[in-house]
Amino acid sequence: MTTRQGWDRARWLWWLALLGGVSFFVAVYERLDGPAIWAWKASGVGFLALWAAANARERTGWMIAAALAFGALGDWLLDARGLETGAVAFAIGHIIAITLYLTNRRPQLTPSQRLLGWLAMPATLAIVWGMLSPAPGWWHAALYSLFVAAMAAAAWTSRFPRYRTGIGAMLFLASDLFIFAGEGGVLSKDITLWLVWPLYYAGQALIAWGVVSTLARETA
Repeated sequence: MTTRQGWDRARWLWWLALLGGVSFFVAVYERLDGPAIWAWKASGVGFLALWAAANARERTGWMIAAALAFGALGDWLLDARGLETGAVAFAIGHIIAITLYLTNRRPQLTPSQRLLGWLAMPATLAIVWGMLSPAPGWWHAALYSLFVAAMAAAAWTSRFPRYRTGIGAMLFLASDLFIFAGEGGVLSKDITLWLVWPLYYAGQALIAWGVVSTLARETA
């Protein structure tokens, strides 16, 4: 099998993922709701998970597929079952992703790369505290944000392409911080509406692209 054939396996799932994820901004903008909308929301990352699974050849490939699958489940559960249930699904996905990235560490890091990896979690915690404290339950958001920050830091210092997987993970983290900014009144939700979903979905797509393409080249 050639490298290109390995990368192109089930490419139609990639395009379905982009169609689902990009088009969902219409539902965000129109503030649509209901079971069909929840399924539409989950389709973008869900198809990314299926695409990753179609290209999986070993443990790492199945791990990124699983992390994406829990992300898609979280997308659906946030609206269908509530914030806490959705957050649990996302947290499980983050734990899988953190494990994946830590077992695929970059052999050498520059001082600036290492610094960003170390600062991601404390900086995120400080930002969330500043935006939400002392509102009741702010620490729930802070605790969840640490999972996202740890995932982003691990992705940034992993061997996967930093300008795909690394930046994608940071976009994912930024998306959640904009959610908290809207909830805390730091930014108007009319502003965060334009930022949260595009950053989140672009982040997930870049994460998938970086990991799956790297593994496809290695196993082709």
